[in-house]
Amino acid sequence: MADIANNKKARRDYHISETFEAGVELKGTEVKSIRAAKVNIRDTFALVEKGQLMLHGCDIQPWETAGAWFQHGSRRPRRLLMHRKEIIKISQALDQKGYTLVCLRLYWKGRKVKVELGLAKGKAHADQRHDLKDRVEKREAQREVARFNQKHGF
Repeated sequence: MADIANNKKARRDYHISETFEAGVELKGTEVKSIRAAKVNIRDTFALVEKGQLMLHGCDIQPWETAGAWFQHGSRRPRRLLMHRKEIIKISQALDQKGYTLVCLRLYWKGRKVKVELGLAKGKAHADQRHDLKDRVEKREAQREVARFNQKHGF
């Protein structure tokens, strides 16, 4: 499973409570652009519309050599492929206050493009600072353990 694009900001800005995997319905020129790594998922999110899950904000750049007839819109909504029960579960979760469905990463699974979605709730600025402080403390503790092991020959 090779990653095409990661959304690192999503894990920093949101508490991810659950993740889902979905297929993406793409046109031929979109697949070519994805193979050339011309994709940006920074502001990408998903919504349930008329019983279907739609991906919004995914920027897949147009393929240079394709004619106007075959070309795709770079930020057009794309349908996500999931089982009906999962879509209903997501829809019920999104109805709760403060929850959103953000795109965490886009990756290859075999020959298919998959998207990992996270059911997320926004973090406050203080939560972000707390996470940063925890990361620094863990790094310092690991450094001390490594220094101790090196000093005592473990």
